[in-house]
Amino acid sequence: MQKKPVGIGLVGSGFMGRCHANAFRAVGGLFDLPLNPVAELLADIDQSTADKSAAELGFKRATGDWRNLVCDPAIDIVAITAPNLLHEPIALAAIENGKTIYCEKPLSVTSESAQRMCDAADKAGTLTMVGFNFQRNPMIRLAADMIEYGELGDVVSFRGRHAENYMADPQVAHSFRTDIQGGGALADIGSHILALARRLLGPICEVTGESRTVFHRRPIRPGSTETAPVEVDDVTNALLRFENGCTGSIEANWVATGRTMDLSFEVTGTKGALAFSQERMNELLVWKPGQAGRTGFTRIETGPDHPPYGRFCPAAGHHLGFNDLKIIEVAELLEAYANGGTCTPDFKEALAVQRTVEAIARSAKSSDWQMV
Repeated sequence: MQKKPVGIGLVGSGFMGRCHANAFRAVGGLFDLPLNPVAELLADIDQSTADKSAAELGFKRATGDWRNLVCDPAIDIVAITAPNLLHEPIALAAIENGKTIYCEKPLSVTSESAQRMCDAADKAGTLTMVGFNFQRNPMIRLAADMIEYGELGDVVSFRGRHAENYMADPQVAHSFRTDIQGGGALADIGSHILALARRLLGPICEVTGESRTVFHRRPIRPGSTETAPVEVDDVTNALLRFENGCTGSIEANWVATGRTMDLSFEVTGTKGALAFSQERMNELLVWKPGQAGRTGFTRIETGPDHPPYGRFCPAAGHHLGFNDLKIIEVAELLEAYANGGTCTPDFKEALAVQRTVEAIARSAKSSDWQMV
């Protein structure tokens, strides 16, 4: 049976744009979907950049203006991987033109902006998905199931961290990441660990935080000797209170020397505990009571018993990778699009994460607890 084509429009062809393009290309060979994603149109900062990227990533056409993309009749799904400040105008225009939206995190630069996006999507009945792709790891699904089914007993505490070293060199120049609107470690990578905490344990109701800027000046552009002040955080730590009564903590740190992808957590319950790090993304460590002198964390390794691993490999221990998580994410998006379903995280969930980020930022300035 011939599969129905669905036109894909991609805005932005940087790191995440390429991940999106790769996922849309690969998904049909791994998942049995009723749709055939067609790489129709790529938009970027100017025509020459768009032309080059479209040729490299297999898109039929290119444009130097995203406005042309969101109103193009051949586009059904708009994938937004542009800088955070552009998420709102692109999404609102796409909603107005009846498109499904697949937006990278964070949803926008402020909760007010994210709220406008949510309201517009709700009013139009738009299918939305936000790219917190680390949640597509089968080990995260297993951890969430174990917590939900009570295998850890009553959850007592959560400890989470997202630490990387990509800003550890003070010569790394300013970019959209260090822009005062929506920039900083808390917004950039803290949003990932907060989204993961919510996925595992539910809503966060109250927070207190502390932020620090380690490098107070950076070059204004790559290779420049001229510097400008840094007005965002390099490291933020926060304490959390969850609606279910559990307490926890998170760290967001993009100057963590020696760390490349330490998106990690430990969940402690009255009957057991879990530990995970994205640096060893195919393993979940589980502790349960046992015979004295013979207890400790047991390693569970990803395999076909942890869907959708079996779509990629029939044998355990061969491991999934970062881009595989994006393919899983795209498969869920296309399944929802085909069947009139919903996605998670969607705009509403991403708004809740944004509100949590902003509550921590407020607390870092006021030095007191803040409601989310």
